[in-house]
Order: sequence, then structure tokens, then C-alpha cells
Amino acid sequence: MQAFLKGSTQSVKPQRDKAAAGSGGEKRQKAVPWVEKYRPKCVDEVAFQEEVVAVLKKSLEGADLPNLLFYGPPGTGKTSTILAAARELYGPELYRQRVLELNASDERGIQVVREKVKNFAQLTVAGTRPDGKACPPFKIIILDEADSMTSAAQAALRRTMEKESRTTRFCLICNYVSRIIEPLTSRCSKFRFKPLANDIQQERLIEICEKESLKYSKEVVPPKVIENLLQTCYKGTFEKLEVAVKTMIDEGYAGTQILNQLHDIIIEESLSDKQKSVITEKMAVVDKCLVDGADEYLQLLGLSSVIMQQATQNS
Repeated sequence: MQAFLKGSTQSVKPQRDKAAAGSGGEKRQKAVPWVEKYRPKCVDEVAFQEEVVAVLKKSLEGADLPNLLFYGPPGTGKTSTILAAARELYGPELYRQRVLELNASDERGIQVVREKVKNFAQLTVAGTRPDGKACPPFKIIILDEADSMTSAAQAALRRTMEKESRTTRFCLICNYVSRIIEPLTSRCSKFRFKPLANDIQQERLIEICEKESLKYSKEVVPPKVIENLLQTCYKGTFEKLEVAVKTMIDEGYAGTQILNQLHDIIIEESLSDKQKSVITEKMAVVDKCLVDGADEYLQLLGLSSVIMQQATQNS
């Protein structure tokens, strides 16, 4: 009997091993964040920066680039633009070999300039693209958040830019051009990136929703949802208020957006000036707490409690 049992266990093991090997062999598709998935792949896809795109396209046609300085508010496409331009210049095969991207706010000391930047800049490049297109004889070093670099590091970078101008192009990206030393700015072509208009942002978001087959509404929080919360504050109990706030948070509505829409409605409500003052003061406190990362449920419940308290005084 023991021999039979041993034989049965031996026959089962190979099957399990095969099943494990089969599951391991299957390639699981990694989830890519939308910010990377929908990042512009070419310069033409960059939105709302017509002047910058026009100049870069002219440079790309000649397979050449000057040293660049991109500045402007966060989220306007500065990093995406230079990455798209680099992909057009080198193609996907040579891109990793020819482009060095550093976040200068994390690595901003003079040692980084002396080691990483200088060593990469000194490498010579040769060869052609596999697709036969002209390949520029230089590399690109991208320094993101360059305004966080120390003055000594910027001075060392200036010397490296001068010395390696034949083999390397630099792209400095910053929010505040005033924090870049003048010897650096004078050696770069400067481009200011404009803040994105609301309709441009909305158009892009709708396009992404359609590609991802998502349902969306133009109102961030439906007015009926806000109205139901206010009615619970005016006529309900605290237990019902807890349920209403929890339901809103569980459905995925952003606390800051709920707060903004509540503010617009409260201002128009038939409450006294003193009551509105108390509520809006609480809203300011909640807004600050949400920005600092406080729990949305607790903050909105506290605000709703103040609205309920003021409403009962009115009645």
C-alpha cells in the first residue's frame, strides 16, 4: 500500500511542475501608468506649445539640435517634448544609448556633474540608425529640475558644456529660469512653455477615456449627489450623514472637488451671513488639511457636521 501511495505521489509531482512552468512561461502584460502610456511619442503630439514645436521640427529636419533650456509651470510638457524629440532623432534602438536623463533635484551636486554627466559626455558616438535615417553625431543629456542644482554644480556644468560641445547637447528643464546662472542660459536656446488651457486638458482627458473605453460625465461630482448631501445636513440625522459621506468617498469622488462644489452652493443658500462665515471658515480649514494629506472621509464628515449644526440654528 505504501509503495502504491509513493508511486501515486511521484506521478503527481511532474504534472505540478509542468503546470508551474506553463504559468511562469506566460508573459503577463504589465500595467503601464497612463502618464507614460499616453506621453507624446513625437513632437507633433505635444499640445498647446505651437512655437516650441515649430522650432524643434525645423531643427529635427536637419538632424541637429542646439543646447536647450525649457522653462515654465509644472505639467506643461517640458520633459515630454525633449523625450519625444530624442526618440525622433535616434529611433527606439539607439535612444537608450544616446540619451542620459537625470533628475537634478535628486542628484544636484557637483560630484554628479563631474562623474555621471562628464563621463557620458566624453563618450564618442558612431553608427547609423537601423531604419537608414540620418543619425546625428551627438548625444543628449537631459537635466530635469535644473533650477535645484547648486551654483557650483551649474558652474561645473558650464565648463562641461563648452568642452564637450562637439559630441553632446544639453537640455535643461526648470520651473524658474531666474535660478539658472547667466553663463548657462546664454549658451542655450530658451523656450517658455505656456500653462495648458482648460479646454486643451479636457480634450486630452476625454480622448484618453474613449481609448480606455471608460464612462465619464462632464460634471466632476453630479449636482444631485451634492444636493442629497446638503439635504441630509438640513433634515437628516448624524447617522444618515455618516452613511452619505462614506458613500460619496467609496464611489471615488475627490474630496477637494466635493469641497469646491459645496462652497459654490453654500454661498447661494438662504443662510445668514454669520452662518455662512462659520461654514466657509471650516471649509478653509478642511481644504488645508486635504492638501496636507488628511483623511477625506473624516474631513468631509467634520465639515458636514458644521453645516448641519448651522442649519439647525436656522430652523
